[in-house]
Amino acid sequence: MLSVLPALAQTSAQAMPENASTRSYGEGWECNIGFRLNENACLEVIVPQNAYDTKRSYGSGWDCLHGFRKTDTETCIAVAVPEGGFLDPSGKRWECLRGYVKVDDSCQEIILPAHAYLVDASYGSAWRCERGYEATGNLCVEIAVPANAYLNGTGYGQPWTCERGFVAEAGLCKAAVIPQNAYFDGASYGKGWKCDRGYAASGNRCELIDIPEYAHLGRSGNRWECNRNFQKSKGQCVLNN
Repeated sequence: MLSVLPALAQTSAQAMPENASTRSYGEGWECNIGFRLNENACLEVIVPQNAYDTKRSYGSGWDCLHGFRKTDTETCIAVAVPEGGFLDPSGKRWECLRGYVKVDDSCQEIILPAHAYLVDASYGSAWRCERGYEATGNLCVEIAVPANAYLNGTGYGQPWTCERGFVAEAGLCKAAVIPQNAYFDGASYGKGWKCDRGYAASGNRCELIDIPEYAHLGRSGNRWECNRNFQKSKGQCVLNN
């Protein structure tokens, strides 16, 4: 088969061979469309079976028909589409249908466990569990939601959250015991309560903050800090030197 070389222009010092034309710009000549340079001659591009002439001055001069692909021997062979697959729009390769996954040269059907559904994912699992279930190996196991809790729908961490007024403890939702001078805190972490402004947590109680001279409550309202030009020293605020 003809060695593929671009139809490069030659200098005017070389005689123009057959199937060549003077360049439309610059000097020299170049091979006509459908011909490629081979040493100092322009040889016709040989289009293999199941291919077509591209009518271009660059590249091999031919390309495979839709549904065929090039081989290392410069021929065109049919794209072998496995069961469960389809020819992609390029016509040169195949992809798997929804519900199948590519494994080497085949499309294997995805086995969905009970309470699961297919997802379009480029990596990871091709299925997810329905709401109320979580993946355990190749199964979807029902999530055990304790009393006074609800499913939170997050894809990571604990799949349930305690109702307002309850806090998670040892896999259960227990009523939050709110001490005096405190209020309920709905954060998913902590004790389930925070001290009022001017009070600080001490164990399970909220104690009044003793604010020293030249100090004030900080932004949180649960600790004090020294005024400007003062610094903390042994529980007091002393003037900066």
